[in-house]
Amino acid sequence: MDKNQKKKKIIIFSTIGIALLILIVLVIIGSKRDPVITVQTEKVQRRTITQIVSATGKIEPETKVKINAEVSGEIIDLPVREGQRVRKGQLLVRIKPDAYQAQFERAQANLAMAEANLRKAEADYKRIIELYSKKLISDAEKDIAEASYQSAKATYEQAFASVKEARETLLKTSIYSPMDGVVSQLLSEVGERVSGSTFMQGTEIMTVADLSRMEARVEVGENDVVLVSKGDTARIRIDAYPDREFVGIVSHIANTAKTRGTGTQDEVINFEVRILINTPEGIQLRTGMSMSADIETETHQDVTAVPIQCVTIRLPKKGEREEIREGDVQLDLGSKKNKENLQEVVFVVKNGIAKTCPVKRGISDNVYVELVGANDLEGQEVVVGPFKAINRDLQDGSRVKIDNKIQFRTGLSASK
Repeated sequence: MDKNQKKKKIIIFSTIGIALLILIVLVIIGSKRDPVITVQTEKVQRRTITQIVSATGKIEPETKVKINAEVSGEIIDLPVREGQRVRKGQLLVRIKPDAYQAQFERAQANLAMAEANLRKAEADYKRIIELYSKKLISDAEKDIAEASYQSAKATYEQAFASVKEARETLLKTSIYSPMDGVVSQLLSEVGERVSGSTFMQGTEIMTVADLSRMEARVEVGENDVVLVSKGDTARIRIDAYPDREFVGIVSHIANTAKTRGTGTQDEVINFEVRILINTPEGIQLRTGMSMSADIETETHQDVTAVPIQCVTIRLPKKGEREEIREGDVQLDLGSKKNKENLQEVVFVVKNGIAKTCPVKRGISDNVYVELVGANDLEGQEVVVGPFKAINRDLQDGSRVKIDNKIQFRTGLSASK
């Protein structure tokens, strides 16, 4: 009885051991088979690609003039209001002129006195010259008379210049519009005191702007500004008109950068780009409105194109890259030799097998990128997702399963 039980136990344990051994062997054999990777694909097509530089900024008048006081005093007349249309030469503001009128009259009186002294000195000088010609006076007396005449003449010229200066100062108490436009901003009121000087900028009183010609002023990064040229078309979206798109033309590109956060890790270098807006009738754009613009820098028509996320890079050998997370740098570049051997590729699917195909990028828009010299790829299926498969898992010869019912959104989605 004991022997039979021992035999049964041996048989049971042997059977279990054999089953485990077979299972382990199957697992080992199965693990050596290439895994099947589920991917999404899209057919390569010919498209029109427009390279776009996007930027944000504000709406400003193309021409505006800040009206500043050039003399100090109290505002006694302000015949315009904010939003009022004005003509060139129209009175905008008058500053109390009493003190400057008195200064002008004093300068005129000094000029009259200097003129009288000059006449007397000139008459004396002529008499002295006549006497000198008759040898009736000495050289010293002649020299004194000549010096007196020259001094009186200089005093007269100085007084004349003082009158001119006083007249100009008096005229500056009345400020006239330098252009046709609209009072877009009024900062002062009647009764307020303003300060002004010939050598320093005075108090800002108002701004006159030509609101019939508006422009968008945007800041473009240093890497993108080299792509932008005068005359490029821009598509403009203004927050105040969410359902409308405006068209503009690049009219000015700054030569000097605007730098923020200098010397820090957050340093940003931008260049101002101005876009002249074609404003439709019935639309009133106001200074300071927020906007965004897509500047169309270059267009290539009927070119081979694929979604941007299709293009990745691969090293010449397997096992030379580290695992990455979505959104991280695609590959570990490793040594200098590996960097030199990096190539951009897309994965083409044929009969369930993914093949790498080296490509050369051209221009790109927000979704698609041009493939230069890749006409032979037209109509073929390229892998467009998921991100992990394109950037890490797929290799030349990988087995794949196409499932285009799944839509992945990794950066730019595989839109069709």
